[in-house]
Amino acid sequence: MPDWTKTNFERLRDVSPAGAPMQWRMARQALGSPELGVSRFTYGPEAHMPFTHRHREQEELYVVVGGGGRARLDDETVPLETWDALRVAPAVWRSFAAGPDGLDLLCVGGRKPQGGDTERGPDPWA
Repeated sequence: MPDWTKTNFERLRDVSPAGAPMQWRMARQALGSPELGVSRFTYGPEAHMPFTHRHREQEELYVVVGGGGRARLDDETVPLETWDALRVAPAVWRSFAAGPDGLDLLCVGGRKPQGGDTERGPDPWA
């Protein structure tokens, strides 16, 4: 087996909330990487993540590859536009909302701790 792997986000299973106007596709398992996780989050126009989340250990980097919108980081709202890169420390509560043209994000995270490290909170956009 080579020391590299390839996958296509369009071929990965959508794991977004049922009926939500978005797609969440996680590639960590498909790529077989114990060190890196990479995900694609595609939100329809004006759609938003229906909860906040944070981590115990994982720092994340989000890159806007299409559209725009905003991120809720703890109690602050930050505008996002194409090619913005946003680093978020583990303890920061985060959630995302698309603008009128939708929002397409890539997220890169580090090693996933045994048993996971994600904590969910309420919908900050409600």
